[in-house]
Amino acid sequence: MCLGIPAKVIEINGYMAEVEIGGTRREASLQLVPDAKVGDFVLIHTGYAIQKIDEKEAEETLELLKQLGESNGSGE
Repeated sequence: MCLGIPAKVIEINGYMAEVEIGGTRREASLQLVPDAKVGDFVLIHTGYAIQKIDEKEAEETLELLKQLGESNGSGE
């Protein structure tokens, strides 16, 4: 099982993108999702965007991950 984290594409430079995950920005490769555009949401796994997802699905997944973090006592 792998875990993909939803992220919003903020900027694209070739096959690399700056993505935002819960307010934190990082770099991710778009080699597996070359049709991704600024504003799209993608699932990130080990530094690679592995598929595009819609905004509603991204927000629901991020909320569930936040709830999981709160339930294990991490407070994030």
